[in-house]
Amino acid sequence: MPHTIVTNICEGVADCVDACPVACIHPGPGKNVKGTDWYWIDFATCIDCGICLQVCPVEGAIVPEERPDLQKTP
Repeated sequence: MPHTIVTNICEGVADCVDACPVACIHPGPGKNVKGTDWYWIDFATCIDCGICLQVCPVEGAIVPEERPDLQKTP
């Protein structure tokens, strides 16, 4: 099951982008409710490796399940 970046918790650090082996993490347009950049995971490409969870320094920004209700997808 793909992981989910919680749009309104993400702070745009982007450590996950470079760590992702399948390049499924993309920048979102504009800012989130916190006023920061944010990223989203392409559920169709994610291989559920969990590397993003390991490298993200923002508590709760990525959850280990597919939750489209928490992730804004352009």
